[in-house]
Amino acid sequence: MRLSSLRLADSYYHQEDSVTQKCLWRGVLVVALCVVLAAPARAQSGGKIGYGGPVVGPIVAVAVALVVVIVVVVHESTKKRTITGCVNSGETGMSVTDEKDKRIYPLSGNTAGIKPGNQVTLQGKKVKPKSANAPFAWEVTKETKDFGACQP
Repeated sequence: MRLSSLRLADSYYHQEDSVTQKCLWRGVLVVALCVVLAAPARAQSGGKIGYGGPVVGPIVAVAVALVVVIVVVVHESTKKRTITGCVNSGETGMSVTDEKDKRIYPLSGNTAGIKPGNQVTLQGKKVKPKSANAPFAWEVTKETKDFGACQP
């Protein structure tokens, strides 16, 4: 029962990421098509054309690239980050062993209610260590799921 719940939760997060990625790429495609299909205005009189000619293309390309970079950066910075793994208690406090990368992250932040020995999904972010040889820590904002006791 617990393993199927974990798979269901994991598939939910992968579906959410997939939908978000599809929306992001559709938006980028719409912007790119608008730029490619936009035609410059032409003067109706016999006089000179009032725009800079070949200078417009590179300016538009830079503007589109800038919009794409901003969209990707904003998307990545607002994405909810989670970690799922077994919580262990040690001399220096609690830590979680990530199921995906098998790394051990010391826990900080809102750790009230997290039970050592349980498999949990925690929302938060990685925190850089203060010393060069220390591991990354996980700053918990909230516990999103408790799957019960860890499997050996």
